Amino acid sequence: MRRLTRILAALCLVALTACGAGVSVSSSDEAVANARYVADGPPTITLFTVINNKSGSGAHTALMISGEERILFDPAGSWYHPKVPERNDVHFGITPKVVLFYIDYHSRKTYDVIEQSVVVTPAVARMVADRAKAHGAVARAHCTESTSAILSVVPGFESLPQTWFPKQFSKAFGQLPGVKTTYHTDDDDDKNHGVLLVQANGDPFVE
Repeated sequence: MRRLTRILAALCLVALTACGAGVSVSSSDEAVANARYVADGPPTITLFTVINNKSGSGAHTALMISGEERILFDPAGSWYHPKVPERNDVHFGITPKVVLFYIDYHSRKTYDVIEQSVVVTPAVARMVADRAKAHGAVARAHCTESTSAILSVVPGFESLPQTWFPKQFSKAFGQLPGVKTTYHTDDDDDKNHGVLLVQANGDPFVE
């Protein structure tokens, strides 16, 4: 019985981090409007990539767009917050606190999160946001495929491949000019939670 319990717990942990099933969700216009959040600073496109530390493979891909408002495209993702409205894998009201919730949800002893952000024009941010909103709910395991399809036709991102593989897409995204990369690690001990920043010039430092 104990062995079965451990197996079920392990399967649940995998399900929490990996891509989930595509489910159509539609919060009300009022909820979406009330949650609207506009971040300080220039418009940015941020790629989140979850890495399985045991296998070294990519487990999930998501995209945060900060422009006229900040939203999170979490295709086939399992993350959910009751106060964050969602429409078909697009989450609204992505405040700094929500971003931390999202990263902490995925980052644990067995998974790291790579955060890669690049400054874009307002027009590009609007185009990416519109494409994400229009995409619709994403099927299981299509997180990177859908994200790469959205980005690879947008000006400034044409060099990105259309791919199914999170690590391949993250590596290509990291080659874009001006990308700032942040590695989030967490070994499930509050004393050992780390954030490693890698600037565009490739010089790492710990914050």
